[in-house]
Amino acid sequence: FNPLTTINFSIPNYNRVSMDIYDIHGRLIQTLVDSYYHPGSHSITWDASKSVSGVYFIKLRSGGFIQTEKVILAK
Repeated sequence: FNPLTTINFSIPNYNRVSMDIYDIHGRLIQTLVDSYYHPGSHSITWDASKSVSGVYFIKLRSGGFIQTEKVILAK
């Protein structure tokens, strides 16, 4: 992506959602979300215009669910 990407996610019930961006070295770059969401589909846009090109990991946590996705920023 370059430099915006939209991250879509769904949750089955009202719960706290956190979404963090990590670099290839595992360092926390940015927290996109850390709040409660109602059940359903949601989307968050990450503006990475101030980040350098490279591989990043998006980590989503909600309740006991954790999912990590790899993305590549190419400027």
